[in-house]
Order: sequence, then C-alpha cells, then structure tokens
Amino acid sequence: MAAKIKKGDQVVVLTGKDKGRKGAVLKVLPTEGRVVVQGVNVVQRHTRPSQANPQGGIITKEATIHVSNVAHVDSNGKPTRVGFKVEGDKKVRVAKTTGDVING
Repeated sequence: MAAKIKKGDQVVVLTGKDKGRKGAVLKVLPTEGRVVVQGVNVVQRHTRPSQANPQGGIITKEATIHVSNVAHVDSNGKPTRVGFKVEGDKKVRVAKTTGDVING
C-alpha cells in the first residue's frame, strides 16, 4: 500500500500530550506504523559515554508517534486526510479537504 505520510511532510498531532502541535516528519517506520515528528513527543534519555557521544549524560530527542495520531496539513493549515488519484500515468497524493495535489 502506498504511504500516506512521507518524510518531509508537514503534519499536525491529533491526540496526546502534544495535541495541536505541527512539525515536519523526520523519519517514517512503515513496518511499525510510526513516525518521528520534529519537536513532538520529546523525551530525555540517560546515556553512558560512548565513541559517538564521549560526554554521555542526558540527551533530549524525539520519540516515535503512531501514524494514526497525526494528519497531513493542507494549504489552509488545517488537518486533512490523504487520498490518491491517478493523473496521467502517475498516482499522486491528494488532500481530501481542498483537493490539492500533495507534492512529494
């Protein structure tokens, strides 16, 4: 099945502690059905020193959020569902509220 949410999309959180917050999708995990959104669901992790992080300490990073809890933002800045339409020989994503083609 084609992906309705892709990396780089602007999304809004529908439920949870970050409800109403908007951000760009940084990473999509299709097998788990989860996405990582910039500035949303930020958690703190205690890490010990390693080669990659010689200092160690407390690191803040974005945790995953279920894909059903986010919605694509249309051109009006409102949450919208995503549909598909065939234009010519290409299958494109379409915003249900406005009917605009979502680039990407």
